[in-house]
Amino acid sequence: MSPPPMRFKPDWPAARERLAALWEGRPLDRPCIAVTAPSGQDVHWPGPPAGPEQRWMDPAWVVPHALACMQSTWWGGEAIPSYLLMAGWVFCLGGDVRFDDNTIWHERRPLDFDRPPRFPFDPADPWVQRHDALYTALAAAAGEGDFLLGGPLLLPANDLLAMQMGTEHFLLALADRGEWMADAIVEGARCQIAARRHCRNLVAARHAYWYGNAGWMPFWAPQPFHQAQSDVSCMISPDMFDRFILPELALYADQLGPLWYHLDGGNACQHLPRLLSLPYLRVVQYTPAPGEPPNGPDHLALYRQIQAAGKIVHVSVPKQHVEALLNSLDGALLLLETGCDSIAEAESLLARLSM
Repeated sequence: MSPPPMRFKPDWPAARERLAALWEGRPLDRPCIAVTAPSGQDVHWPGPPAGPEQRWMDPAWVVPHALACMQSTWWGGEAIPSYLLMAGWVFCLGGDVRFDDNTIWHERRPLDFDRPPRFPFDPADPWVQRHDALYTALAAAAGEGDFLLGGPLLLPANDLLAMQMGTEHFLLALADRGEWMADAIVEGARCQIAARRHCRNLVAARHAYWYGNAGWMPFWAPQPFHQAQSDVSCMISPDMFDRFILPELALYADQLGPLWYHLDGGNACQHLPRLLSLPYLRVVQYTPAPGEPPNGPDHLALYRQIQAAGKIVHVSVPKQHVEALLNSLDGALLLLETGCDSIAEAESLLARLSM
């Protein structure tokens, strides 16, 4: 059965084939490159939201804004029309959320170390129900496959607990309450897995592109996969990473599929050798920390280390670095994202890369 077309990307069948080849390690005539540019279309934008909670949670504002964002963008090469739903951050292991104009935060809360950790997923939770209403509204707007809906944006348990406890208290608890914290992270991961399955059941029967990364570093593969990270790992040792983070990653891989991993900054690279040894890790996305050079030639050694382990490198780069990276890396294990100022400039870049 042929995949449904994408409303905002007429050449989706070709892009889909390239992304499938990337996932399977099959080289094609050129590497995968996602190029976006302003579409130049006359777009009707919704008025400003009444406040940050409406900005992130109200279907009446978010869905028109998502459609306007996609219509205002030209999606070239392997760029995938999609929209970032930050609302998934309200899945927070029973914690409390608050909103600002830029993100969703989690309130600090104490944890009871004298009781076993327990983080049950509750579909009746009011925040879960509000997320469900938004997620299904965007799925309805996407129809069978007008754009990549993607999986909900859920934080992993390790980063979520670090945010709710406060980083200092989280790190001290790893040292002082190690057994409890190891159990808590795995228990939290089970809760997030239940939440992700709950969301899948809401939309998978009627939407072809219900999994994948949407909005930020969009990624699609011919099989379901899971987006993973551990931003807090930049502050722990490799031994602690093995003890506290790897069990969560293994659980996600066992229950949700291979991993696409967000590696956050140079201090997290101490864990890269361990990550690259994991058979279920398929993609590494690198985001340089503040003060580091942007993705590009300065990080070639890192990209080559990832590719030498047979993993895909997925990075966003300035347009002036695209051709240098393509000439220096294995194109069968590479997805570059970049932006151009016009469709003509983007088409010219893609044409040069296809020669």
